[in-house]
Amino acid sequence: MANDAKVKGPASYFPSIEKQYGQPISHWMTLLKQAGPMKHMALVNLLKNDHAMGHGHANALVAAFLADQ
Repeated sequence: MANDAKVKGPASYFPSIEKQYGQPISHWMTLLKQAGPMKHMALVNLLKNDHAMGHGHANALVAAFLADQ
């Protein structure tokens, strides 16, 4: 039986985020950590407003970030 290692969930957005915004995921995770304790949508809005990130990409990063906290 083959083991399909297909990435699911928020991490499935990571390759396109890196390609579109030119930064590794570690950059975005550090940025979110430096933002301090904020709620999910406040972090999403930070990425959207300060870094011109699309909603889906911002939401995926924040979801992965908060799941790891």
